[in-house]
Amino acid sequence: MTANEDQEMELEVLRSIYEGDECFKEISPVSFQYRVGELDDTKAFILDFTWPESYPATAPQISLVAFFNNRISSLTKQQIVSKVEEQAEASLGEAMMYTLFEWAKENQESLMEDHQPVVTAVISNDTTATEGKKKDKKEQLTKSQKRRITCRTDNKGEMPRGWDWCDVIKVRSFYFVSPLYSTRWQWLTMYKMTCSVI
Repeated sequence: MTANEDQEMELEVLRSIYEGDECFKEISPVSFQYRVGELDDTKAFILDFTWPESYPATAPQISLVAFFNNRISSLTKQQIVSKVEEQAEASLGEAMMYTLFEWAKENQESLMEDHQPVVTAVISNDTTATEGKKKDKKEQLTKSQKRRITCRTDNKGEMPRGWDWCDVIKVRSFYFVSPLYSTRWQWLTMYKMTCSVI
């Protein structure tokens, strides 16, 4: 069998074994990811495997570059990769992916024994940002103020049409009743005063 035929056979076997398994992910026909541990486990990690053209005669390329592994220190990553590569070297010439996945699952505790989580959170000491986020209190109105506002507005909260117009009838009746304002200038002055009062 050629390397490509071996790869095709192993790919079919992997697809049938890990069909529906959330831990296994096929990136391409020659690239795979396998998650060791549960998602909420702090010691979980994802192994990336890539087959070279001469696989299985040569070992697959193994890495821990997935974003999921950012919380693992680089020293721990190097140790995991080197131990998995040792297992791959022992299985050269035969289909080894299933064996490597199961070995990593069984030895998760020993692979992660030196694990110290890497803190990647950014802590901000900006106190002005928290002060600016304080809620501004609304102006509190008394009952009488609220009543006056509702009396002046309609159901939409708008003032009625013509609320700022002067009452022309009152002004005219005042003009005609009062003989004191006989000139046009006096009448206009009185009209302006009435409008400002209303």
